[in-house]
Amino acid sequence: MATDTKASTKSTKSTTVKKGARITGVAREKLAADLRKKYEKGQSIRALAEGTGRSYGFVHRLLLDAEVPLRGRGGATRTKKK
Repeated sequence: MATDTKASTKSTKSTTVKKGARITGVAREKLAADLRKKYEKGQSIRALAEGTGRSYGFVHRLLLDAEVPLRGRGGATRTKKK
């Protein structure tokens, strides 16, 4: 069982990861920290997935593993006029 810890490459916008590459250990923690910062600044999970070249499920699971509090679904709610 081989693990590829050097699967990520740095770019100016976001970290892209080779599709299907197994990410473990320090590389996984580093990616999780990077995604956490971006998610907390307001990026969506879909945008993060697209930016890294990984699936929505992978990014969602990585954020859950990093114990990031996820936002609720949907956009701004409308209030009733009084």
